[in-house]
Amino acid sequence: MRLPDATIETLTLNRRQDAAGHHKTRVALRHLCLVLMALTACHSAESGRTSIDPALAALVPPDATMLAGIRMEAVCATPLYKKMLAQNRLQQLDDFAHETGFDPRRDVRELLIASNGKDSIVTARGTFNLRAFGGVTKSSYKGYTLFTRDRGGVALIDSSTAIAGSLPAVRATLDRQKAGAHGAPVELLARARQIPAEYQIWSVSSGFASLAAGIPMEGNAANLGRILQSLENANLAADLRTGLNGYIDGLCRSDQDAKSLGDAARGLVGLGRLSVPENQPELLRLWDGIKVDQQQRTVKITVAIPQDLIDKLMDTLQKQSGRRGMPVSLAAPNRQQAASSEPEWHRQE
Repeated sequence: MRLPDATIETLTLNRRQDAAGHHKTRVALRHLCLVLMALTACHSAESGRTSIDPALAALVPPDATMLAGIRMEAVCATPLYKKMLAQNRLQQLDDFAHETGFDPRRDVRELLIASNGKDSIVTARGTFNLRAFGGVTKSSYKGYTLFTRDRGGVALIDSSTAIAGSLPAVRATLDRQKAGAHGAPVELLARARQIPAEYQIWSVSSGFASLAAGIPMEGNAANLGRILQSLENANLAADLRTGLNGYIDGLCRSDQDAKSLGDAARGLVGLGRLSVPENQPELLRLWDGIKVDQQQRTVKITVAIPQDLIDKLMDTLQKQSGRRGMPVSLAAPNRQQAASSEPEWHRQE
């Protein structure tokens, strides 16, 4: 199998660099995280299928092209979450809970995220006793409690339902709620309900043209833009109970588009395998757990990584963090980094 040109160029560049063991470890982990982030929490009452809280579904904008759900209660019970908690990787959430009186890990049962490719809102069910803090303004908008800062806001529909996002998106959602206008995309909701209930994290998407339009059509970025334009829809699901088990499947516009997407995915996995240090052959098992299959217009990527390898990866990241800071984006950022990455509405002055 011939790797895509962009993959060959990247591999050639890596081979020109110093082959020191710690460098190759960072490269291998970086590529692995790219795949994990692509897969990147309540039980169903619909005979083994995903149930969506009606109160959250009613808040989805009618022009949404992506839905994602996280069943927080189920996620908090997984070994991966418990290990992150034990390794103090959740400091940002600890600080946020202290400042606001709201802890998403304890107070949120379910999250539903909706996006139209340009703007997004996060809806949540749980127990909400928010308080204003550090530059956040509490006000009322059409009878709803609204917390705002800069361009973002969080609104309480009631004591168990909240929404967050950019201020225009939040206000638009409240306007629809007040008017009783509920028009969530039927097709997206139907596909979401077909995802088996054992997955704590899931997503369904369609209409990637608006997202692809924002990508420069030159260099390697152009390849990503073309892939997004070739996809009619995509589904994602992840189960964290015994390691990482999940899948991504995408429906392309043509068989040739599906072949190109499948080749690109296999190239990324192949590059990841070639980046594994010789003194850490067990990392090859991580890549062995990622399979790419193409059937006509459909490409499916399945992931099956056992818990012992997830634990080893977490321990490796923990050791590297102690020596020189985390080399990949899964690291818990320091306070300065956290301030720059937090949503605008809850940054400290």
